[in-house]
Amino acid sequence: MTLQNRVTPLGDIVATEARGLFTGNRGIIHDPATRTLLTRRWTNPAWLVCALQWRDVRRDVMATRSWTELFFLDEATALAAGHRPCFYCRRAAAEDFRACFPRARAAPPPSARDMDRTLHAERLQGRAKRVHDLPARSEPLPDGTFILQGGVPHMVFAGAALPWSWAGYGALTECRSDARLITPPSSVAALQSGYRPVIHESVLQAVGETRAGL
Repeated sequence: MTLQNRVTPLGDIVATEARGLFTGNRGIIHDPATRTLLTRRWTNPAWLVCALQWRDVRRDVMATRSWTELFFLDEATALAAGHRPCFYCRRAAAEDFRACFPRARAAPPPSARDMDRTLHAERLQGRAKRVHDLPARSEPLPDGTFILQGGVPHMVFAGAALPWSWAGYGALTECRSDARLITPPSSVAALQSGYRPVIHESVLQAVGETRAGL
């Protein structure tokens, strides 16, 4: 049975046999009796990116009245959808993300709740995924940022754009001026400040093939 628990960069939760590098959750949004999603797509503003393997913990996916296990191609995809690293199972990554989050140099630095409040306002427009205008800046968007162009999510890498799919990333293309920003602006700022998300290995193949063709 293919469960509806894979998350796209636009935050949609779909059913596919493709597997990803990370799990995570948005609270309890499924019925354990049928292992299907409820109508709500979140019950908690803490949208997390979690490790697939942590200690000796094993979970039966969507089978209990616990958090709903969601899955992402990679961490950049999860950040685009509006999630952030979990302080419980990915403590080091979460601390790095907080240190790079806007206003991180304030006293005190932002709490998990502060970051969730900010991200929640940036990732949703009603029940739909919020997309933003591209920032007016001279420097390029940081690696790992997602943009929407031609109706397709693309990840920015090395100043170019790579189309996203569940199989990985496609060939590099130009970042268009009419693109919209998918990744929440605060997460983009964290990337700009040095946070390095885990990116699916297919990006290396896409970049290598492009360079080989030059």
